[in-house]
Amino acid sequence: MNQHKKLALAFALIGASCSTLAQDAAFNPSWYIQPSVSAFRPDNDFGLDSKTTGFGAGLKFGRAISDHWDVQMGYVYGRAKDNGDRNQQHLLGVDGLYLFSRQTFRPFFLIGAGVERDRVRLNGGTASQTAPYASIGAGVQAVLSDRVTLQADLRNVHGFGGNKFDDLKSNNYYLTVGLNIAFNAPPAPAPAAAPPVAPAMLPEPAPVAPPPPPPPARFEKVSLSATELFAFDSAKLNSNQPKLDEIANLLNANSSVTNVVITGYADRLGNDKYNQKLSERRANAVKDYLISKGVAANRLNATGKGESNPVVECKEKNRAALVKCLEPNRRVEVEQITVERIVQ
Repeated sequence: MNQHKKLALAFALIGASCSTLAQDAAFNPSWYIQPSVSAFRPDNDFGLDSKTTGFGAGLKFGRAISDHWDVQMGYVYGRAKDNGDRNQQHLLGVDGLYLFSRQTFRPFFLIGAGVERDRVRLNGGTASQTAPYASIGAGVQAVLSDRVTLQADLRNVHGFGGNKFDDLKSNNYYLTVGLNIAFNAPPAPAPAAAPPVAPAMLPEPAPVAPPPPPPPARFEKVSLSATELFAFDSAKLNSNQPKLDEIANLLNANSSVTNVVITGYADRLGNDKYNQKLSERRANAVKDYLISKGVAANRLNATGKGESNPVVECKEKNRAALVKCLEPNRRVEVEQITVERIVQ
């Protein structure tokens, strides 16, 4: 089986394993460093026996940029010898890794590009050249701890050489094992909400005379945390909204209350135009929810004020800490309504 068939088989096996993976987990946005070692198989067109395998080493820096993509950049060195002949390669480039999961076991495909420096000693003569290269491969990451991940991959590095090697283009293979060591631990997940406690069963009270009707209710403003209502950077309401249900019940029980103003706010992360639109969408999402619970639309007015009127000012450098600190600024305010109590 030649090298191309081996690489194709590795792609097929890793792709098949992806169908059994669970839902993705949140990725760690921290930069990481990757020291690595490699088995190096040079192109036999450059004089070495086709079964000659050498060694290599590398040092890269990488970072997760989304739920499915990592970017890695750095330096790799490979060398193989056969009697007195030798093939050396230096690589400086960048790779993009498409991960099928952020679970403990993470298969991936990779593509890369960069500049290679090849040096060949054959039959007592030496030649070297610098050329661009492209690479493709497949591999897997395995999480060892919250900051350390093992990475192994098989890749083909295809050079686009010039006339120093009689127009030969190097076609080398690397089997690499490295450790991705993150500079920071992943942000801690938000604590799960405590399950509601069922009310205790009480005996039925003895019948008593009904109390006199209370005076008309007076309503106050309530500020609802956007973290409770929406996911981060989203205007889609979470499925369980007990506070909005209570507001809807109060409005349905007091039909004389009109001109209820629903105001959405965002934090300062992102550009002003985007945050303005996000705050408007959040306010309208709350309005639509109250309408779905029976509140007349002409009693509700929704507006967005973007980043204005911040509740807190934050200067944290770490992004996860900054997002947490700015949480009070991400809110929706409902004028004339109180969730905590009705003031008599």
